[in-house]
Amino acid sequence: MTPGPFFWIRFMLYRPPSITIIGFGAFGRLVAAVLASHARVSVYDESPDASSAASALGFEVIASTKEISTDIVVLAVPVQSLSEVLLDIAPLLRPGQVVVDVCSIKEEPARMMRQLLPPHVEVLASHPMFGPGSVKNGVAGAQIVLCPVRGTRWRTFAVFLRRTLGLEVIVTTPEEHDRQAAMTQGLTHLLARAFQALGERPRIRTRSFDLILEALAMVTNDAPEIYEAVTRGNRHVDPLRQDLLRALASLGKAPESAAAADAAGQ
Repeated sequence: MTPGPFFWIRFMLYRPPSITIIGFGAFGRLVAAVLASHARVSVYDESPDASSAASALGFEVIASTKEISTDIVVLAVPVQSLSEVLLDIAPLLRPGQVVVDVCSIKEEPARMMRQLLPPHVEVLASHPMFGPGSVKNGVAGAQIVLCPVRGTRWRTFAVFLRRTLGLEVIVTTPEEHDRQAAMTQGLTHLLARAFQALGERPRIRTRSFDLILEALAMVTNDAPEIYEAVTRGNRHVDPLRQDLLRALASLGKAPESAAAADAAGQ
């Protein structure tokens, strides 16, 4: 029988949970650093450089996914690699373990985890709405989205994230996450690329323009796989992009021209 949620609340109070983070890139490192004082953290990454970095920071490094025996498995890998990782670990997972992803989109990861992971493990799709560059002073006050896929222990995690880490926890469906993230994240990445294509920053500018560029700069250096995921992996982005293009095309026109353009678009 799988332990109930109240068991896990007592369990986490008296014994720190054990967590394996698969993937020790920029975000995997952030997750490890945030959780290090609250859990027993181990790391798996097939990259020797990443494994060496984890070891240098004092984390236990495991040599194979066959060694994963922790309570929680966090998948800090790009969505493009997720299916491969899921197929690798699925036969190795034991009843009662919890698998959590942190991909930037949620519909496709949730579908893959539901389909590829065995029914005896719990599954939580999540998206921390922050990264290493936006939480330099700590994660308190930042948002994290939880999309429960299978099981009940996500409620325990939600309490921990809210009360201990000070995060704003939003519980929703994968579809609703992707619909809203299409604007707040997908369009932000598209605008950052578009502003880059316009050339150098003008010497004559307003403070409001500087603030826009500062905001866009927060995602300009994101890994290419993140850009691909949030702009092309989210099915809600393209319709929104088309709406934005139509809105931009109508701005600055005479009212009669704008009305004609809207009518033509319909």
